[in-house]
Amino acid sequence: MTSSHKPTALITGGSRGIGRATCVTLAKQGWNIGFSYVSNQAAAQETVAMVEAAGGQALAVKANVANREDIKQLFAAAFKTYGRLDALINNAGIVGEPRSIFDADDAHLTDVFRTNVLSYFFCVSEAARLMSTQRGGQGGSIVNMSSAAARHGGMPEEAHYAASKGAVDSFTLALAKELAPHGIRVNAVRPGLINTTIHEAHGGQALINKIGPTVPLGRAGTAEEVAEVIAFLAGPLSSYVHGTLVDVAGGR
Repeated sequence: MTSSHKPTALITGGSRGIGRATCVTLAKQGWNIGFSYVSNQAAAQETVAMVEAAGGQALAVKANVANREDIKQLFAAAFKTYGRLDALINNAGIVGEPRSIFDADDAHLTDVFRTNVLSYFFCVSEAARLMSTQRGGQGGSIVNMSSAAARHGGMPEEAHYAASKGAVDSFTLALAKELAPHGIRVNAVRPGLINTTIHEAHGGQALINKIGPTVPLGRAGTAEEVAEVIAFLAGPLSSYVHGTLVDVAGGR
């Protein structure tokens, strides 16, 4: 175990998109970074290189957060490397293929909810054990990745995704009450139309170009803009922000 005086953040799904931007943003602010990726090792190494270029240290761990054993190994690896955990960013998630409610099936719904909801429960369970001031930890912060879809229903045939993010909102509010006595702050970020690959199922860049001008600010957001808000919630400048759902959606 390498002891570190720097705060340590663990980001799930850190190899691309908002997760990658969060890794880099926190590294610039002096954090040690641990992050998970599912299979794309090349993308993970790109994130490591970007964190190092930003002056930070990064640990990439191959782990599918839909698998609880992988989650346990992820946290064990991060704690072994840095000796502390100060923030968990529950970022990993999937949209799932567009599916009419008439075509819903067990496998499809289970896949989405296991990744987007159950993994958050299991990651928080591991993080809270390490951060709880009642269990010898130093306290910390948890930031859950929700979505504006939780309040407006999302894209067509995305009821499964919107519902999973609605669950994240409720989970966040409940956790804020449960974990406050343990010195752990809990908040969620709800991005709107952000220019990332998550929209590929609905047309990718063409969709972004179409919907972007309808956003009150007149454009899609960037992963970096979301990452700045996540970093704020993870760090000490938000010390009295707790149990809050923060929209990063350009007014949409």
